[in-house]
Amino acid sequence: MTCSLISLNSYGLHIAENYAKRPVRTFLDFRDTNVAKNLDIKHVPMLFFKNLQRISKIKVVSFLLGLTLTFFIMASYVLMWDKKGPLFTPSTYQLRPAAIPTSTTATRASSKKPPINVKVLVKLIKQEYTPRKVPDEKDVIATDSQLFSVIPRHFLPGIKSPCWYEEFSSKPGNDLYRRNLFKLRSKSFKTVCDRLRANFHQHLYHKDGKDFRLRCLPYFYIIGQPKCGTTDLFHRMLLHPEVKFNIMKEPHWWTRKRFGYIRFKDGFQESFPVEDYLDLFDLAAHNIQEGITGNSSGHHRALQLITGEASASTMWDNQAWSYLHADKEETEPPFLAQDFIHAVQPDAKIIIMLRDPVERLYSDYLYFKTANKSAEDFHQKVIESVQLFQSCVSEWSLRSCTYNTSLFNNMPVRLNLGMYIVFLLDWLSVFSKEQILVLRLEDYAANLKETIQKVFDFLSVGPLSQQVEAALTKQPMSNTRREEDRSLGPMLPATRNILRKFHQPFNRKLASLLDNKAFLWNNS
Repeated sequence: MTCSLISLNSYGLHIAENYAKRPVRTFLDFRDTNVAKNLDIKHVPMLFFKNLQRISKIKVVSFLLGLTLTFFIMASYVLMWDKKGPLFTPSTYQLRPAAIPTSTTATRASSKKPPINVKVLVKLIKQEYTPRKVPDEKDVIATDSQLFSVIPRHFLPGIKSPCWYEEFSSKPGNDLYRRNLFKLRSKSFKTVCDRLRANFHQHLYHKDGKDFRLRCLPYFYIIGQPKCGTTDLFHRMLLHPEVKFNIMKEPHWWTRKRFGYIRFKDGFQESFPVEDYLDLFDLAAHNIQEGITGNSSGHHRALQLITGEASASTMWDNQAWSYLHADKEETEPPFLAQDFIHAVQPDAKIIIMLRDPVERLYSDYLYFKTANKSAEDFHQKVIESVQLFQSCVSEWSLRSCTYNTSLFNNMPVRLNLGMYIVFLLDWLSVFSKEQILVLRLEDYAANLKETIQKVFDFLSVGPLSQQVEAALTKQPMSNTRREEDRSLGPMLPATRNILRKFHQPFNRKLASLLDNKAFLWNNS
């Protein structure tokens, strides 16, 4: 079994040493650096033509020929300017764009990209890593005082989940979920809220004439990656009696919604407050409260209940910073999602599911593209994306290019999501190796029972009954490839070859870090 707890040994620290810290350069500056900058045509004084009479005919002819030649050269430059756009295009070498680049911009960028040089590209990718500069906790807290005023520094003892009591003053009959933004956008969560509201006051804790509600954070986070089986894993985990009280798989709160974004292409919407996020775990909190008060027949087991979420953006998506702080000059996000999770919950359990990055990218393309899909179209998009990334890493650091929002928006396929080692090292900068479990989808599909048992052991949940175990293994796979997408067949061999070479240096570092050659994906 190749499901691996991370072993960050001395070699892992060595390969995390030389991340370059050059600024990020985006692909929105299309100046032609080969065009002369000072080609202003000067008016020739009439006196000069009168003096031509004193010059020999040969010199006059030579002069006129030279003047004519100059005219044609300058005319050719003018025509070139007309085709290539304005000579002096304003520089946009910034990490943070004010708006998503348009398809026209992307087309213009693609015309400037050099051809792929696999040997050079692999050499650039092989550059050594240096650890990111982890921000001080006080700086993390200062960026979101509301978040850290709601969540306490310590949680209740004797309860497995990270829970605490919050004073509650709402009157009976009031709909405390009325303004919850998750409820307003999710019919399934609205149904849950209606059920929770019906007996909410029965789950309050009373002390010294005051009422308190139990609040809980997730015990575990399945953080990625997209199209790697996280949906199926999450839904099977819900069959365990100690994990079953989860409501929503992917709230995307830590990476998007707390900043006011649902889809970045739609622009800023409204910020989802932390209280709305905590409401997602009220079903588990109510069942834990029953165990605390002894109202549950299995009150001891209720104290062991855990809750979690599985937003597949949590591992990699830190784009919100570039939209909210476009005036800043940082070349990389100064704060990552894991900095905030660790600050509020340093003992959190992190689960990562990965797959062959070559296959992940094709699955990602088939899932998110809705029209005119084909292996040939995928090939062209891969070529363009690799060219864009090659242009970036030829000038800037690998880490900068991996997090570059403008580059991400310009690439027609999400190539950077398969650079697992970059994201994993950044998560290891704040969480310990014992807190992170890394799985392979290939192992999960080949031996489901053994792999999910690894997950339950990692979370220290009780054993399954034979009935639950049978139901868990017999449940159909979730979120599989659509029938119409299967009919398109596999990617082209040429595409696979390009992607295999591109991802090879990343996979080697990952396999070395995890001390597991299966993460090379050589046999895929």
